[in-house]
Amino acid sequence: MVTALTACSSGKGAKETETAGNAGSTKDEKTADTDVTASGDNNTLTVWCWDPAFNIYAMQEAEKVYQKTKPDFKLNIIETPWDDVQTKLTTAASSGDLSTLPDIFLMQDNAFQKNYANFPEVFTDLTGKGIAFDSFAPAKVAYSVIDGKNYGVPFDNGTGINCLRTDVLEQAGYTIDDFKDITWDKYTELGKDILAKTKKPLLSVQAGSPDLITEMLQSCGQSLFKEDGSPNIVGNQALIEAINVYTTLVKEGILIEVNDWDQYIGTFTNGTVAGTINGCWILASIQTAADQSGKWALTSVPKLNDIPGATNYTNNGGSSWAISSNCKKTDLAVDFLSKTFAGSVELYETILPSSGALATYLPAGDSDVYATPSEFFGGQKIYTDITEFAGKVPSNNTGVYYYEARDAVGTAITNVVNGADLESELKNAEDTVKFQMGQ
Repeated sequence: MVTALTACSSGKGAKETETAGNAGSTKDEKTADTDVTASGDNNTLTVWCWDPAFNIYAMQEAEKVYQKTKPDFKLNIIETPWDDVQTKLTTAASSGDLSTLPDIFLMQDNAFQKNYANFPEVFTDLTGKGIAFDSFAPAKVAYSVIDGKNYGVPFDNGTGINCLRTDVLEQAGYTIDDFKDITWDKYTELGKDILAKTKKPLLSVQAGSPDLITEMLQSCGQSLFKEDGSPNIVGNQALIEAINVYTTLVKEGILIEVNDWDQYIGTFTNGTVAGTINGCWILASIQTAADQSGKWALTSVPKLNDIPGATNYTNNGGSSWAISSNCKKTDLAVDFLSKTFAGSVELYETILPSSGALATYLPAGDSDVYATPSEFFGGQKIYTDITEFAGKVPSNNTGVYYYEARDAVGTAITNVVNGADLESELKNAEDTVKFQMGQ
């Protein structure tokens, strides 16, 4: 799950893995620019995805589930790092030759809108084909909905969670319940008191990363873009409030900034800070600190103060499955996805314990496996809680230029923390995005 976090895998190239039944074999490694197209076999589908321990493993288990319905079914899984998926899609669409595309490929949620806007001919419309989209968290489905039509089947869960060291809270006279469904004002108040009593900050982030800010925005259904696709940075009250909260946390010492991702992980695994707020995939990193087992708990994230629609639920990260227009067996691909990732609690029960692959498929939340208490988190039924949170996350407009806006706002945050004028920095950020959009 740690590697799933860095979705842009640094793998040297694609690997082709063909599985059947309970056995699998890995073929000779291929270079990343080798074209492996949609399968011509009537019972085989070719899939592009990354991370053997997470996405590829999930696909292999999905194959086994579907083989109970269709015994001759096989998957031809090509290990393809996210950067390579993006490059291959771009190359195919730009050349006008889509024959190099697989039947199914994995797409990062935050990249879905832009890829569709640039290459609509690559995607298959899945609307009205029998896939139970209403069984997923609405905010997750929204990432791959364009003009009211569905183009992706949701997979992994990036629901936001507030994780805290219960032993540190106890030392300061608090419990995890003191952090449930609170505002950022209350979080700041608690953080100041805990810092004074324990000398431990509650939070850490990677300097220049706007992830915490974008999580705050989504928690109230807000975005860096308006519904018409234009930038929504200057005068965005939710964004202004989020940055003000962020700078206050830094000023008060409640939040510390570090230089890189490894240092960020180290702040809570070595006990420098008493908590973290991020997508639920962060659980795997937290649990690498075996000596802290039983000393953690999680709850909902704080909500912005006095912002319409503000909630205690958000999301950060995740991906969805898409069927390419090169697929010659669309009915088979749709049926496979609808009976596995969009229809099998058994699949999610299987992949959760070993990979940590949490579902946004809501029926999985009622599973006994999801209700299993976590020893590391003090016996809390964390998977049930996270699945419940997922169903309450507000949808927001990611925007076609999500990454450009994200980077521009990240620069603005760094400058504001260092003393720059907030209004001027937001103007600079919006101008940068407009320039990149060609406006």
